[in-house]
Amino acid sequence: MKARTLKPDKVNIITLGCSKNLVDSEVLSGQLKANEINVVHENARLDHNIVVVNTCGFIDKAKEESINTILAQVDLKKRGKLDKVYVTGCLSERYRNDLESEIPEVDSWFGTLELPLILKEFDADYKKELLGERLLSTPKHYAYLKISEGCNRTCAFCAIPLMRGKHISKTIEEIVAEAEGLVKRGVKEVMLIAQELTYYGLDIYKKRMLADLLKRLSDVQGLEWIRLHYAYPNKFPLEVLDVMRERENICNYLDMPLQHASDRMLQLMKRQSTKAEIIETLNTIRDKVPGICLRTTLITGFPGETRDDVEELKSFLQEQHFDRVGVFTYSHEEGTSGYNLMDDVPAAEKQKRAEEIMEVQQEISYEKNAEKVGKIFKVIVDKKEAGRYLGRTEFDSVEVDNEVIIQSGKKLQPGQFVQVKITNAFDYDLEGEVI
Repeated sequence: MKARTLKPDKVNIITLGCSKNLVDSEVLSGQLKANEINVVHENARLDHNIVVVNTCGFIDKAKEESINTILAQVDLKKRGKLDKVYVTGCLSERYRNDLESEIPEVDSWFGTLELPLILKEFDADYKKELLGERLLSTPKHYAYLKISEGCNRTCAFCAIPLMRGKHISKTIEEIVAEAEGLVKRGVKEVMLIAQELTYYGLDIYKKRMLADLLKRLSDVQGLEWIRLHYAYPNKFPLEVLDVMRERENICNYLDMPLQHASDRMLQLMKRQSTKAEIIETLNTIRDKVPGICLRTTLITGFPGETRDDVEELKSFLQEQHFDRVGVFTYSHEEGTSGYNLMDDVPAAEKQKRAEEIMEVQQEISYEKNAEKVGKIFKVIVDKKEAGRYLGRTEFDSVEVDNEVIIQSGKKLQPGQFVQVKITNAFDYDLEGEVI
């Protein structure tokens, strides 16, 4: 141990959960580096002596993964492999008091908005002049760009406001400056993220300002793709669609989690929209931006959900033909209004319903992919893997959507854009050759 303590500290940050957590870890890394502290992300070499676990507390599976990760790091500390273990993020924000007593070996616990306090543990200063500076953990050609924090919605299933607080928008100037900084470092694509993109600006500008933000971002030189994640269907700002249609570097892609399609379930979930209103919004979006890729997320097994509700949801998918669909099984979260309802759908049945939904979507996905065969698309190259290149069209976001398997006689670089003619279609991927 004596030999270890003579070495300068090296901090490993482990990130669990969503892309918003990833951005928080990148910001922490940037601040530590600016304070001349050696920092790495997801370090596999195990040559660090301090760990910060950035946790997720969204649903049961995520909480379990976070706890297991913390315990694994604590075990390393007990065996003399680590000097310190710190925990931050959503799980820590939500259950700090319980966790402190259950896992006393953790040196300190921090909430989601306590970055300056984490830095104090390292005798480091929070450098305000570094606002927007991050140490990217993604490949250098794409990055997530968080435009706001927190959420003002009261959806019955969601614990995010308990962990992230009320909605707070960044200013347009802050976001544009961050985007410009990312482009200077080689970023070609940014994915705009927030708990709810479409609420952007209401708190600081007193009106929805996503369209204005998009105009400013699309003017940033060198920013080739701007992608929108997590739009709420209720009171969707339609002027966003005009900007999307007019500006070439805004991807024709929209991620709009709908959660369900049965009016009864939407009401129980406190979603503030009816099925008819959702359909009207979807029709308007498709009319204004022909060919747009629509992604949605759904929940199965919310309290009170019946077979009729599931069949209605399946019919809705068959009618609407979403390009991309993700499904969560309902997690009974304390502190939410849904927690007051009886969690009456067994776990196995929740999973069965999710699988039924994805079977419906699998057919739709294949049909949509088959329509692309013979067509040419602009594709960004992400990586080379097992001797082949993998990339994405503007209709595909990182990790959650389709990939394009690219055949090329010439060497390609990550971040390079190429024109690819699609030669083959699979359920969730495409194959094509560079032309």
